[in-house]
Amino acid sequence: MRQLVIPRTGPPEVVRVREVPDPDPGPGQVRIRVRAAGMNFADVMARQGLYPDAPPLPAVMGYEVAGEIDRLGPGVSALAPGDRVIALTRFGGHAELVVVPASRAVPLPDGWDFAEGAALPVSFLTAHHALVRVAATGRGETVLLHAAAGGLGLAVVQLARPIGARVLGLASPAKHALLRELGVEPLDSRDARWPDAVRRAAPKGVDVVLDSVGGASYRHSYGLLAPAGRLVCLGVATLSTGRGRALLHAAGQIVRFPWFWTIRLMNDNRAVAGVNLGKLWDVEGLLRPQLDTLLEHARAGRIRPRVDRTFPLAEGAAAHARLQSRDSVGKVVLVP
Repeated sequence: MRQLVIPRTGPPEVVRVREVPDPDPGPGQVRIRVRAAGMNFADVMARQGLYPDAPPLPAVMGYEVAGEIDRLGPGVSALAPGDRVIALTRFGGHAELVVVPASRAVPLPDGWDFAEGAALPVSFLTAHHALVRVAATGRGETVLLHAAAGGLGLAVVQLARPIGARVLGLASPAKHALLRELGVEPLDSRDARWPDAVRRAAPKGVDVVLDSVGGASYRHSYGLLAPAGRLVCLGVATLSTGRGRALLHAAGQIVRFPWFWTIRLMNDNRAVAGVNLGKLWDVEGLLRPQLDTLLEHARAGRIRPRVDRTFPLAEGAAAHARLQSRDSVGKVVLVP
């Protein structure tokens, strides 16, 4: 089979396709012929040497796939060859075949294509965990969403709708028309005065901020919270710049991260939380119920991922470049 591998740190062009033996499923596992694999910004940061949770290089990334089961391991009876499934992989998903525990494979919703299926797990699980479980967002509350037009951002937008929350979305102006169609109030993320724009839109402060940018953005986001407001830190995209490793830039951004002192949090009546889905990967009692809820939303037509572009494995460098450009609207997906 073929895999997309990161052999060393560097620009998008370092990624390569390699041939390796087909994997065999063990007890309780299934093998999936991958028809689509989701990409996440963690893949870009791993290529730049900025993602400490990535496997050692050479690394095959990929947290999520959609495809068809083609072989069962001993003891698996709930699934069958040919079943169309979505699966959580935690690395190794950027390949033609992947082996996962049977419990990590769930049915692809009727009417969805494989690219949409592969775009669901990471973005929508992160969005649901942050918006619903961690922030406990309520009807009528105002949510400030960074990177509102990315895969994670659009997942939050869709999940906020049935809650009845108001969403202020930071994005580049070219993406504002789409956000308005989705019921978001867009704000210009490229204008350094964006905190002032948020204050004009929500003079009393915002109830929830979902911030995937990091650095000084966390400080601004915290300052925009209303009493009892919640800041949820989802990522550190600000660490990534240029095309290569850029460790000096990353170090410069890290020193700008704010410290949140407990006494100040008490006096401000605000909360700060973090979400890193990779650290929850093995907590099935936490993630699986949320995934089941998302599948219920999908079957009811309340959510559906938006795919920005698909790329074959041979164009993995272009897929990395597209994601890193931050020009994508929705999810970038590999189609082996």
